[in-house]
Amino acid sequence: MKFSVETFRAWTNRSVTLLGMSGVGKTYLSSLLREHNWFHYSGDYRIGTRYLDEPILDLIKQQAMQVPFLRDLLRRDWIYIRNNIKVDDLGPVLSFVGKLGNPELGGVPLEEFSRHQALYRDAEIKAMRDVPEFTRKAREIYGYQHFVNDVGGSLCELDEPSVIDLLVEHTLILYIKVTDREEEQKLIERAQSDPKPLYYRPEFLAEQLEVYLGENGLAYAAQMDPDAFTRWVFPRLFHSRIPRYAAIAEPHGYTVTSREVAQVRDEGDFLELLETAIARAGD
Repeated sequence: MKFSVETFRAWTNRSVTLLGMSGVGKTYLSSLLREHNWFHYSGDYRIGTRYLDEPILDLIKQQAMQVPFLRDLLRRDWIYIRNNIKVDDLGPVLSFVGKLGNPELGGVPLEEFSRHQALYRDAEIKAMRDVPEFTRKAREIYGYQHFVNDVGGSLCELDEPSVIDLLVEHTLILYIKVTDREEEQKLIERAQSDPKPLYYRPEFLAEQLEVYLGENGLAYAAQMDPDAFTRWVFPRLFHSRIPRYAAIAEPHGYTVTSREVAQVRDEGDFLELLETAIARAGD
């Protein structure tokens, strides 16, 4: 959706999609707005509770079946396992996606990792296609006036134009951009200390994997330290996504910086920031 400042102010039931890398402030804004009559739709939470729930449970059960005591309990239906994902704790999804590398170091073999990546992509597409229905539910069932769509950082990687078209039709797209090296470094460090589920386009992963193996004298992915590869590849993933975000935001939405977002303390600040972004786009 596109607006003038005046039409935005007159918008009765606002619906905003927050776009950007994990760590730029999307969930911070969403949590803040939730206190001001905004429904917080977390894409990753929807993925974990709806579209990856069964694969996550299958993975956990597969591990549990390797323990004789738990195997017997599961086979007799004496216990059950539940996915306990939270909006601010995506641990089950993170564990399912995993890290590529040596299984003895906690990594996932390449074939299995690629399968999980494909399932994650499909789940994210489905979760985004649920946005129009959840905007309705937010108002008609839960009584929220406004709606904020907190999407995963990989939205720009999906190569599914119909998803972007749908979000543009039903929401205002707000891209949170990292604009300087200091902020970029903070985001990279935050992503490494508090990791979120990462999706890699197959072409990007194949290209970067070949480079990493060559630089480290390795023959195949199962020899890699999964944490070392993730630390190495994330800055490259970050920079590869910048033009992809811009390709969505420039024709369809508005752009603010992560520094501007860091100054938002309440709904009034957020709305003022949106109006500033709208005004800048109209200049």
